[in-house]
Amino acid sequence: MINFTQGGVGTLPRYSRVLSETKIYHIMLRGNNRRKIFADDEDKDKIISTLHEKKRDGGFLIYAYCVMDNHIHLVIKQESDCLSRIVKRIGISYAYYFNKKYRHTGHVFHDRFRSETVENSRYLLALIRHLHQNPLKAGISTMEEYKWSSYREYLSRGKGLAETKEIFKLILDDRKSTMEEFIRFNHETTEETFLDAGKVAEIDEADVKEYINGFLKAHNMEIEQLKEARKRHLTKKLVKDLLEKSSLSKRAVAFELGLGRETVRRIALSKAPLSP
Repeated sequence: MINFTQGGVGTLPRYSRVLSETKIYHIMLRGNNRRKIFADDEDKDKIISTLHEKKRDGGFLIYAYCVMDNHIHLVIKQESDCLSRIVKRIGISYAYYFNKKYRHTGHVFHDRFRSETVENSRYLLALIRHLHQNPLKAGISTMEEYKWSSYREYLSRGKGLAETKEIFKLILDDRKSTMEEFIRFNHETTEETFLDAGKVAEIDEADVKEYINGFLKAHNMEIEQLKEARKRHLTKKLVKDLLEKSSLSKRAVAFELGLGRETVRRIALSKAPLSP
């Protein structure tokens, strides 16, 4: 059963991972140097079978997934195992297969995995929709025809990787209307911002807090002062810097700075000069 509390979404940098109160996380693993690591059907089938194997070993649940050529998205609920160990188990197993098949040496996956917390049902449903729409937005397949995402598992209600029953409970109780609503919702255009494999960040997610602390120190202020009207121009500058130079979503920027999401949204849309 999924139990949600009020909360936002935060990125999980190297120095200290933000813990989700729901224990649900959006994980993204990318190929090193953006290379294709799931280049053919065999590779995609292998990572799916690896997920099945590691899930059977226990420690976590999977709510959704989507395998693309150079990255994979997962929505995972942590249970008895910690998040880093879950991802490590998956990554080591697949890397062994990849290196053997392609006679490759060195890192298969890019640095440390990227992730964000999921703290409410609305964001979880939108996130699952985003994953399912990946092949469609990339112009490679319809959601219904793509074999390497959880979308077809939801349509068939079959036993697979995804815990479909828990997600359907978040929509409606009636079996037929739930499926109709799920299909309708998954075909809607999403306006949320999620972890993106395509964006190259000038500020790496592991360095976000260091960047924020450096900015505050340079302007001789505490993070709480970002909410003060007299510091509005500095708040705008810091928010815009993080949105433009890092891979943080608006939600994540709001979380890191202790600001309201609406405040960050307005700053992002603002064309006004940054001078006081």
